[in-house]
Amino acid sequence: MESHVTLLALLTRVWGALSVLVGVSMLFLATGALVELRSLAVSSLAVAAGVAGLTFLLLALCALAWGGVHLWAARMMDRRRAWGRTVMLALGVCNLVLLPFGTALGGYAIWVLLSPGTRRLFEHHVWTTPETLTNS
Repeated sequence: MESHVTLLALLTRVWGALSVLVGVSMLFLATGALVELRSLAVSSLAVAAGVAGLTFLLLALCALAWGGVHLWAARMMDRRRAWGRTVMLALGVCNLVLLPFGTALGGYAIWVLLSPGTRRLFEHHVWTTPETLTNS
């Protein structure tokens, strides 16, 4: 199962990077629409440019956050952190509705991360706190 977790982390990284790329593209679109809004201050297109700019900005922020969480989860899975597994399971369930690639990634993530062998991989890395270090 070690190789499946590594592959899942790689696929999650690619999916996260693509989401960040979409977010950056949306930021450019939002910037363009908001710049157009400044030049159309009295035009009837000002409302449309404002709505488009704010919509693109909201979508950009969502895509950047979505991609960032995927990149973070991939890193935590590479380190075999329990939180990485938990977050990736939640992301896998959410990805199921994003046809077709998100569905494939989500299904694969759920299958890999709920396997008994994978559970053992993530159980060996217990969170250490300063109290556990001083008590040892």
